[in-house]
Amino acid sequence: MSTRRVIVVGAGNAALCAALAARERGAEVLVLERADKTRRGGNTAFTAGAMRVAYNGVDDLRELMPDLTDEDVANTDFGSYTTENFLDDLARVTEYRTDPDLAGILVDQSYPTLSWMKDQGVKFMPIYGRQAFKVDGKFKFWGGLTVEVNGGGPGLVEYLTKAADREGIKIEYGARVVSLIHGDEGITGVTLTQDGVTRNEEADAVILASGGFQANTEWRTRYLGPSWDLAKVRGTMFNTGDGHKMALDIGASPTGNWSGCHAVGWERNAPEFGDLAVGDGFQKHSYPFGILVNAHGQRFVDEGADFRNYTYAKYGRRILEQPNQFAWQIFDQKVTHLLRDEYRIREVTKVTAPTLEAIAEKLEGVDPAGFLAEVQAYNAAVDTNTEFNPNVKDGRSTNGLPVNKTNWANTLDEGPFEAYQVTCGITFTFGGLRINKNAQVLDTDMNPMPGLYAAGELVGGIFYFNYPGGSGLTNGSVFGRIAGYHSALTTLR
Repeated sequence: MSTRRVIVVGAGNAALCAALAARERGAEVLVLERADKTRRGGNTAFTAGAMRVAYNGVDDLRELMPDLTDEDVANTDFGSYTTENFLDDLARVTEYRTDPDLAGILVDQSYPTLSWMKDQGVKFMPIYGRQAFKVDGKFKFWGGLTVEVNGGGPGLVEYLTKAADREGIKIEYGARVVSLIHGDEGITGVTLTQDGVTRNEEADAVILASGGFQANTEWRTRYLGPSWDLAKVRGTMFNTGDGHKMALDIGASPTGNWSGCHAVGWERNAPEFGDLAVGDGFQKHSYPFGILVNAHGQRFVDEGADFRNYTYAKYGRRILEQPNQFAWQIFDQKVTHLLRDEYRIREVTKVTAPTLEAIAEKLEGVDPAGFLAEVQAYNAAVDTNTEFNPNVKDGRSTNGLPVNKTNWANTLDEGPFEAYQVTCGITFTFGGLRINKNAQVLDTDMNPMPGLYAAGELVGGIFYFNYPGGSGLTNGSVFGRIAGYHSALTTLR
């Protein structure tokens, strides 16, 4: 029996997990990456590397992170994050629209997949810097997110690429796949352009892992709606929906939240696309400890509705809806020590002032009188009798405001004050191709398309409206691995 040949389109996390899994099952694998080598890795290269995973306790984590010392364990409350917790969070934040079968696979396979990635050479570590605060001498993790890749997204790309090289997987850069070759027997290869030359590559199976369509301005506006042409793109410029288009052109079924996306508060003056030198540093995710105001000086979201893991991916849309598509985050000295590292980078739009009146004049584009009236009403509404605790949903709230703050409500009254200007940064789109439990792409008659698989951001049906932080990379890894395994089999043809 001849060796099966599998082509993987893309070279990010989902793609490389797919390539490694297919190779593990004995396939010959060719990875085709649209970007050149210096810009490889898709959106993965721009992430901070957090991966949501179900675990029952610290012993599970020590299996994933063997470098954890006894001292680390003694000084940290890692808690647990069960499969039930993960599934509940995924269902809740997607308003119970997530595909139950795919969601179940994502959750159940999260730990086995990260364990497999560790065996491929990926190194994991606890997210001390962003997901744990020290209280009474002990770190406590919150929000169900504990694990990140050592080296972040760039580290993940490097680990997986080294594993692919080690396993004899060929990666070609600057190779843009433009269409799928198909016939009565299913998918038989791809057409690509490279160095100005168009050619065909034959394959027994093709795995599409080429990301969302967020870098396609025209598609953003077509599917997400008005003003989305004005959003910044957090990651790669190469995710323009090529995989979606080539599959839909031959009858693949679209599914999921095509008008939805992952979008966050992002540095107002960031470039149009992501900057690998800054990476995820343009994000501004400490808003639960301050307030957000728009051009009228008014608050427009409940900054403390939940842990930021469960709100940040939808608040970018809310910022885009504001006048001139911006907001300011304001903090006082009671909480500035809690701000994440991204607030300290050089490329930041920041103002400081000793008094509220002074900072009101420095908030570019904001009505000073409206801002001062808003802060006065906000301060008067804070329940100061409830203790502030950043590690839990502390119930320290406001009362009687048009938009109340549910947790972590502190009065703004201790200068000097700090303010940071943000806009909407889009991470990835939620609409995509329909797949089954084997990651096979389905056609519009709901039948598997022989030889065609998909994984990662271009799969629809999993995320709607929002997502639990860190589940994007895990989703790509889980379904990339599944796609790779099944693409190497002949029984699914």
